[in-house]
Amino acid sequence: MRALLIVNPNATSTTPAGRDLLAHALSSRVRLTVAHTTHRGHAAELAQQACVDGMGLIIVHGGDGTVNEVVNGLLGTPPPGSTRVESVGLVPPIAVVPGGSANVFARSLGIAADPVDATNQLIDLLARGELRRIGLAHCDNRWFTFNAGLGWDAAVCEAVDAHRKNGRPATPAQYVRAAVRVFFRSKNAEPTLTVHVPGQERVEGVHYAFVSNASPWTYLNKREVHTNPDTNYDSGLGVFAMTSTSIVTTLRVARQLLTPGVSPRAKKLIRVDDVPSVHISASRPIGLQMDGDYIGLCNDVEFVSVREALDVVAPKS
Repeated sequence: MRALLIVNPNATSTTPAGRDLLAHALSSRVRLTVAHTTHRGHAAELAQQACVDGMGLIIVHGGDGTVNEVVNGLLGTPPPGSTRVESVGLVPPIAVVPGGSANVFARSLGIAADPVDATNQLIDLLARGELRRIGLAHCDNRWFTFNAGLGWDAAVCEAVDAHRKNGRPATPAQYVRAAVRVFFRSKNAEPTLTVHVPGQERVEGVHYAFVSNASPWTYLNKREVHTNPDTNYDSGLGVFAMTSTSIVTTLRVARQLLTPGVSPRAKKLIRVDDVPSVHISASRPIGLQMDGDYIGLCNDVEFVSVREALDVVAPKS
């Protein structure tokens, strides 16, 4: 089988030695071509060309942002409101060897966090021909794999992106520091969001909202953070939205998010699971993030679940 290995050499936990080891190990299982990304959007371009070239597999060695680019390159722009993939031609499955700071997508699929362990796991999965078909989601004309958000987490992603541009790596500690700074900077601001889940009443006065396609929502090192524990790649979307920025309420909910087996609940929390879509509007432009990357400002976004959208090399759930 012909396979393309897309490597982001600037990802947090990639090294030249690790990349060489990965390529050497995979060459024993597939006919491998290696491509390194050189600019933003390059992974999407490489994925598009891989489809044209008839590659049987795309392997991504990088962080969640690189994976997101590859998925968007493979599937193309999703039409607004569409509940199915409308790509032209055959879409090869993807495999992921973690190389970023959080690697939420890979780890949520049961892929080992350590790149060497993940490489050995991938070789075993390829030997067994083990594939899993997962659901994805889209909004703002772009696919996302595990989560998106408006408000607080988007501002955190924007701050961390700025941190990266200064040549400093993104770490869990950096995300926590950014989250605390953003929270206290904006806690007295008026809420701007209105959330509408089909079949339910609109909820106004929302400060920030997370939309999940999988769980965990993220990781703090080895600790999982669950906003919607029942959301997974075989279900619809999970929605988590707060109508309060009270410190007491926020700390209570944060403790629930970090406690294994607990489904977050609070009077000021709107949380629903397994919905086909959710519409969120803002009274003024607000930040949007997808898969941990800051996208920009928006006023009106519809998030849509698409079942069985993509084949991945991963343990079967």
